[in-house]
Amino acid sequence: MIQINYRYFLPVSVLFFLACGSNIEKQSEASIDQRPNVVFILADDLGLHDLSFTGSTYYETPNIDRIAKEGTVFTQGYASSRVCSPSRASIMTGQFTAHHGITDWIGAASGTDWKHNDKVLPATYNHALKEEWITLPEALKKGGYTTFFAGKWHLGDVPSTPEANGYDINKGGWEVGSPIGGDFSPWENPKLPNKEAGENLSMRLAKETNKFIEEQEGKPFFAMLSFYAVHGPIETTEETWTKYRNKAEEQGIAPSGFEMERVLPIRTKQDNPVYAGLIEQMDRAVGLVLDKLDALGLAENTVIVFTSDNGGVASGDAFSTTNLPLRGGKGYQWEGGIREPYFIKVPQLKDAPKEINTAVTGADFYPTLLDFTGIAQPQGVTLDGKSLKPLFKGENLGERTLYWHYPHYGNQGGEPSSIIRKGNFKLIYYYESNTSELYNLENDPAEQTNIASVEKERTRAMQEELLNYLDEVGANKPKPNPDYDVAKAKQQQIDRREKLLPRLEAERKEMLSKEYQPNATWWDSKVTKD
Repeated sequence: MIQINYRYFLPVSVLFFLACGSNIEKQSEASIDQRPNVVFILADDLGLHDLSFTGSTYYETPNIDRIAKEGTVFTQGYASSRVCSPSRASIMTGQFTAHHGITDWIGAASGTDWKHNDKVLPATYNHALKEEWITLPEALKKGGYTTFFAGKWHLGDVPSTPEANGYDINKGGWEVGSPIGGDFSPWENPKLPNKEAGENLSMRLAKETNKFIEEQEGKPFFAMLSFYAVHGPIETTEETWTKYRNKAEEQGIAPSGFEMERVLPIRTKQDNPVYAGLIEQMDRAVGLVLDKLDALGLAENTVIVFTSDNGGVASGDAFSTTNLPLRGGKGYQWEGGIREPYFIKVPQLKDAPKEINTAVTGADFYPTLLDFTGIAQPQGVTLDGKSLKPLFKGENLGERTLYWHYPHYGNQGGEPSSIIRKGNFKLIYYYESNTSELYNLENDPAEQTNIASVEKERTRAMQEELLNYLDEVGANKPKPNPDYDVAKAKQQQIDRREKLLPRLEAERKEMLSKEYQPNATWWDSKVTKD
């Protein structure tokens, strides 16, 4: 269930974890050992309303909430993409997705390799970070920081590894995007050996991060804790499942939990007890890191940023959560696919604003972190992002235009499209029809009323600006599918409504039943995992 907090309808979202030191205004003049540390916590597939702080009355996230309460909340924080790899590449490069060219999750089929019955063939895309790019950790490392990575990478295999892109230490980051083997040991990860049967993956990553922090002994560091959670497969313990199953019953289990969106069924209720347990596990891991910073006396010298790489999974995958009242979710072109929690705690700025309503994106992290650490932007690097530091002083960033480019389908029901946002207006250009939708996010944050036919001149001008931008950066675009079968597509849609939707409702009821048991011993068993 969600308790609506309307301040989050001022569009934008993202979560992020940082670390900063004393006397921020004089960082560039400070000696190396006085500069702020940076800890970046990145959740995977966590939606804007998947936190207690942002309105959920079902999920419990006291540790992540603490970051928001003690720091600054960006009420219009966006991920740079509706899926993982492009969004993560934007954090690493400070560029919009059309610019760096990693526009889909790495490994997704494209072009003629796309074997689904869809109107267009998804565009080709870059499958790794380019060697010549200077990434955020490389810039920080050159500036004197020790760098550490733990968790999900999904930005390419050799030679595009965390170690080859500026990280001194890598724990758990490799080419795949989901936790192979699950959220409990034994898992399959060549960069994170199993230690204890039944160990939780999120907690293990937090422990590795804490070990790194302990070893720095006052030296400035950049630690990125990039959870695999809450990506599927969704798993939890029997204890936490019971807790949230009972909570759902206490709140009242609705007779239905799904409805049809444009392409696929979409979840409308936050009442998945397994997903709720997975969120709690991640939140406990965040608490472990916060407690370590407190214990080492680093909390007052640490800027904490928390964000997510895309919206919550409401369609496709595990159909885990709902992003309502925002429309859509992971993979979708609407706000539910790209709005995120976006918190930054800078403890030395005692008068830092509690809320900032400016629209910001994942591409802004690169220049922001360089600004807070006093490191100059590397020569030859072109950034689309802007430093957010002026916003903490009450200044503004001036007028800016934001872009998203996803010329793909994915598996969550989203459609190949590109997006431009100017002020409160958001235009979505669809490649299947070469038409646009226009929304005024100030009046219609749920994107229920397409005003393109009313605001014809604005629609024409924004569409032209978007398409010109894509041409300028050399963005790849979809091509018509010569094998598209209209009759087959109509039957597929009937099957989704008449077969998939009832099946999802049945699975939801089963998971909420008192007799539910996913396997013989639950996922955290020290004996076996079925």
